[in-house]
Amino acid sequence: MTEKEEFIEEMKKRTRKFAVDVIHFCDFLKPSKATSVITYQLVKSATSTGANYRAACRARSKKEFFSKICIVVEEADESEYWLEIIKEASLTINVEELNRLLVEINEILKIASKAKSSTYS
Repeated sequence: MTEKEEFIEEMKKRTRKFAVDVIHFCDFLKPSKATSVITYQLVKSATSTGANYRAACRARSKKEFFSKICIVVEEADESEYWLEIIKEASLTINVEELNRLLVEINEILKIASKAKSSTYS
């Protein structure tokens, strides 16, 4: 396996783990009407990040890759947004996990953004 193939597989695992971690994290949100909406949006964007990264890896052309990696950036940014809302509104008792997830999605976002910007460089 080449270094590039190893990186791709590692990112697939990383984005999938992020999605699963977010799903588990949502169990620590304080129950309310607001958290129900936020949970739905966060789980949707977190799982979409990984699903679209996988789709980008299977792209049949540079244009298709670019299109999918743009969605990855969008969904990762949205995930970061919902996590920030949870933090600012003090909606979780598991602050340590929240901070870890914020660091992780920030790193995923940086990697995906770099892939996006270097696609047509």
